[in-house]
Amino acid sequence: MLLGNFLIGMREGLEAALVVSILIAYLVKTGNRRALVPVWAGIAIAIALAAGFGIALTAASSEMQFKTQELFGGVLSIVAVGLVTWMVFWMRKTARFMKSELEGKLEGALNVGPLALAAVALLSVGREGIETVLFLWTNIQSSSGGSTQPIIGAALGLVVAIVLGYLLYRGGLKINLARFFTWTGGALIVVAAGVFGYGFHDLQEADVLPGLNSIALEPHVFFDKLGTPGDWLQTVLQGVLNVTPQITWLQLAMWALYLVPVMALFLRKTGPSRPATAAKKTVEPAPSS
Repeated sequence: MLLGNFLIGMREGLEAALVVSILIAYLVKTGNRRALVPVWAGIAIAIALAAGFGIALTAASSEMQFKTQELFGGVLSIVAVGLVTWMVFWMRKTARFMKSELEGKLEGALNVGPLALAAVALLSVGREGIETVLFLWTNIQSSSGGSTQPIIGAALGLVVAIVLGYLLYRGGLKINLARFFTWTGGALIVVAAGVFGYGFHDLQEADVLPGLNSIALEPHVFFDKLGTPGDWLQTVLQGVLNVTPQITWLQLAMWALYLVPVMALFLRKTGPSRPATAAKKTVEPAPSS
């Protein structure tokens, strides 16, 4: 789970970091440094809400019986995949124009007052934060019990996202956002397919859906024959694709039913939706504060 959660943390964290850097850079560039206080306040509240959401999910899950816990985890996994899929397509379409859209909202909020500025920051960052926490939580829940690798992977991804966001803000790094979100979006769809399939496996363990004993594949048998190299390969595949020791027919079917059409639709929409000159835009370096 380390690699998969690293990808989630990096991509989703970078979305939030980009939002923050765009908001701060615009206020600095336009000479509205006083407005930084309510904006940072909104960002802080958004981070606190996201962290509280993750704590609440963990606390609620820990008090449940096994089958209820599996039902809870399965439903949230499917919901999280739905949200992430929507965000992948949304970012693929609007990444090139996110800067101008956020600046437009911020300009309007400047005319209203501090509360409006805080609200823009809270809503912009909070949406990214809650979505990230939900997807990471469901992915961590599906990992082997007691393993710290999923948490380490997510933390490393978030750290990398913060560093990249800072470099973008300071002008030390330029990224073609359309290309970045295309490649990471495709990779995230692969990760989401594993979470989606495992969500239905959770529902089987909760006795909501039948077929728990109808095993389609047993990758662990193959990996056991390989010995040490097989253990390493199984860890990688489980971390990225959610390949469990035993895969039910329903789990396999739902994995394929998600991955094939979603990936096909995503790749089909990689063409520019606006004039081609806009597709070449990179993140402009913001003025140093």
